[in-house]
Amino acid sequence: MCGIVAAVSSRNIVPILVQGLQRLEYRGYDSCGVAVHAGGLKRARSTARVAELLQQVEQEHITGTTGIAHTRWATHGAPAVHNAHPHFSHGPGADADARPGRIALVHNGIIENHEELRAKLRAKGYVFASQTDTEVISHLVDSLYEGDLFEAVQMAVSRLQGAYAIAVFCKDEPHRVVGARAGSPMVLGVGATAGADTSADGERFLASDAMALAGVTDQIVYLEEGDLVDIQLGRHWVVDKARKPATRPVRTVLAHSGAAELGPYRHYMQKEIFEQPRAIGDTLEGVQAVVPELFEASGNHAPGQGAHAVFKAVDSVLILACGTSYYSGCTAKYWLESIAKIPTQVEIASEYRYRDSVPNPRTLVVTITQSGETADTLAALRHAQSLGMQHTLTVCNVATSAMVRETKLAYVTRAGVEIGVASTKAFTTQLAGLFLLTLALAQAKGRLSAEQEAQHLKAMRHLPAALSAVLALEPQLMSWAEDFAKKENALFLGRGLHYPIALEGALKLKEITYIHAEAYAAGELKHGPLALVTSEMPVVTVAPNDTLLEKLKSNMQEVRARGGVLYVLADADTRIESEDGIHVIRMPEHYGPLSPLLHVVPLQLLAYHTAIARGTDVDKPRNLAKSVTVE
Repeated sequence: MCGIVAAVSSRNIVPILVQGLQRLEYRGYDSCGVAVHAGGLKRARSTARVAELLQQVEQEHITGTTGIAHTRWATHGAPAVHNAHPHFSHGPGADADARPGRIALVHNGIIENHEELRAKLRAKGYVFASQTDTEVISHLVDSLYEGDLFEAVQMAVSRLQGAYAIAVFCKDEPHRVVGARAGSPMVLGVGATAGADTSADGERFLASDAMALAGVTDQIVYLEEGDLVDIQLGRHWVVDKARKPATRPVRTVLAHSGAAELGPYRHYMQKEIFEQPRAIGDTLEGVQAVVPELFEASGNHAPGQGAHAVFKAVDSVLILACGTSYYSGCTAKYWLESIAKIPTQVEIASEYRYRDSVPNPRTLVVTITQSGETADTLAALRHAQSLGMQHTLTVCNVATSAMVRETKLAYVTRAGVEIGVASTKAFTTQLAGLFLLTLALAQAKGRLSAEQEAQHLKAMRHLPAALSAVLALEPQLMSWAEDFAKKENALFLGRGLHYPIALEGALKLKEITYIHAEAYAAGELKHGPLALVTSEMPVVTVAPNDTLLEKLKSNMQEVRARGGVLYVLADADTRIESEDGIHVIRMPEHYGPLSPLLHVVPLQLLAYHTAIARGTDVDKPRNLAKSVTVE
């Protein structure tokens, strides 16, 4: 979602700010802007891509040594230049269209009491030029400013309700930016130290993601919930949510810029689909045996509360996640209950945190998130902890994320940077991590023999080769995509372990093609969805050779009897043949419990090539964002 980059330097910082925005484009946005201290306040804003913002900056000769920049994903107010960040304050009697005020501000998050604050500020004579909740903060800081920006921001955030990460500078205080975070991530970047032989002496940065600073600095400070930070040339300081001085460690973070390069692929989504064999291999690298220590990546557990002790103590699992991660959790439920024999509940994070539930202190709370910063999932984790459930574990793709820092245990997947909004390699690596978790819990409960462990690990090590064989089916999926591109509705069916994979396939299709797609457990057809089936409603069926195959074949006949056209992903030995109204693609091999990792790949390819045929924006689908950091 929204991205922030801010800097204080002795050199022109605008190219770095814009480059930072380009590194954050993958998060999704509909407008962007940059503002600098240039004697007064100066800015450029655009509802196009960051590349156009760069042209505007160059044409208007915008330069400065202190500045802030932002990519916005619209919440309050339409995507329009007047709603784009950065926002300037306009004090009593000011003309919002004339000279700017003294405060420039960017903001990620949502301010819930913005209407109340807006009314009070208007009563004081402040002029509003946008419909955003963000402009309220800039005016509020201005109204509290008495010569010290840090004090003004500190007072302002105490009056805010909701989630925010903000970066602010004032025309009266050159070479100073103040930041604050609550419910939305922010990092501090430490540049060259003062006195070094460089044009970047003592510069400091703020960003919503360390990737924004790739190639600029690898010295990163992760700010904690409620922190305020003051950056100036050659120095910075932090106060915590109690407003006491805080020391936050500086970490070396290698956020390689090369990870975002497209290479020979047409889109990032295509690149990431084809990276899955490598991503799975990297995720499983070094796994020689199922041992609890695999899940101690976070190092947050107290003595005697490591993974082994936790796995022995828990008697149930609660999975919290959103979107694609939720579907990986639904898949894991089948594994956890069939292999580890442990009761498992899967909850949509945004629903769980707002409903009355029955806490069990012996539950292992598992969060699943690609970014580790998903607002709803973080809030759901904290809610579970507040109910007394302290056994927590995350499956996450970012080792330095808030989620990894806040859970006691972690399995960090190694999918690498995922740029496309529609998740692919992050999903399959999550499944790999969750399958390992299943085996670890089964072992801790005495339900996994050495022979079974060896068989499962052998199958996991073969996954990269098996995935490569599935990727070779791409030409056949391109043929299917030609049919789907002409449709406006689609139905996906699966049973048992593959029902969540049908759900994920439908999500991929709707995300990037804008085709309305639904998924059902195939046994539910006769309970409603069958009414929708016509020759214009393609029905995708995930058909592995498992114990539910014959039941699934009956469901397929129900579709054919109503004139529906089937598109079937079938294992080789299912005896399902192509004929009139039935299109079959044969999977290379049956893969038992790990079959979902293989069957989801053709559904990713189908969505991708259908989007290509329809001419939609594959990597940045409309209205969506990659990292969902607001509720």
